[in-house]
Amino acid sequence: MSKKLYVGNLPWSMTEDEVRAAFQTYGEVNSVNLIEDRETGRPRGFGFVEMGDADAQEAIDNLDGKDFGGRNIKVNEARPRVERPRW
Repeated sequence: MSKKLYVGNLPWSMTEDEVRAAFQTYGEVNSVNLIEDRETGRPRGFGFVEMGDADAQEAIDNLDGKDFGGRNIKVNEARPRVERPRW
């Protein structure tokens, strides 16, 4: 089984490779997806990392609140996406 982790408050200059390297310290990373603004293509400062259950919990325990590129990142288990109405 794998878990999807929410990673927030990332520096906008952060790359997927840099995020992957930080999380690989705690186990195998299945995927990294940094979210970009649809209109500008610029990073939005958050993303998702998918890794095995035990590895994911270790990453949460060790990375949540830690300094990452000058910002204290937020790491927790991702919640299911809630569909919002289009205006």
